[in-house]
Amino acid sequence: MSEDQAVDLPEDLRARLLARPELILSDRDLMRALIGAREADFGDNVVDIRGRAMEALETRLDRLEATHETVISTAFENQSGMNTIHRAVLSLLEPMDFEAFLENLESSVAPILRVETLRLIMESGSTEPPREVAGSLSIVPGGTVAELISGGRRAPRGDDIILRRVAEQTLPHHGEARAPIRSEALLPIDLGPGRFPALLLMGSADIARFSPAHGTDLLRFFGQTFRLVLISWLRE
Repeated sequence: MSEDQAVDLPEDLRARLLARPELILSDRDLMRALIGAREADFGDNVVDIRGRAMEALETRLDRLEATHETVISTAFENQSGMNTIHRAVLSLLEPMDFEAFLENLESSVAPILRVETLRLIMESGSTEPPREVAGSLSIVPGGTVAELISGGRRAPRGDDIILRRVAEQTLPHHGEARAPIRSEALLPIDLGPGRFPALLLMGSADIARFSPAHGTDLLRFFGQTFRLVLISWLRE
């Protein structure tokens, strides 16, 4: 802008900007407008390197801010998930007998975990059809747990936690849920030598709740705790 085109700033505004230049520097829109005005003075054949560098830095800052927000969000989710699992574990330890332990799975632990179903499936040496012993416990013939884990697909390792959309094979074992089950978590339970395998089955109405892409660390901790509590009841 030439001198005859210059516009005098009010003295109070000029003094304020000189005293606190960060008022402009911290405002992206103002800085962008200033850079654009200076490039217009240069003409089409001149490139303002400072302006280009500032644009690159601004783009990088945007990426850093997005990454920062993602990290913070993930941290909060992990903290919330950890608190949920801790509450569920404490609830596992409250019942005073095995019957109350089984009832507690549906009445308290499932709501804490925000799942529609929470079922304990235990194999027996019998070939009789599956039967429901208590509200959250089903006794099934030998080999059933492996079939449920495979879900009609190639079976993974026996100790793997499975997160997936609900399978046709497991759907009947969810029982009567408050809402249609759309995704599920399967936690294999090794009860030790001489005992048949067991399975802890969780079901959710949210199709995205249990996905193979999700981590299993917290569920693995819950499953290991559940196993120890269950074994302690079976010893009595």
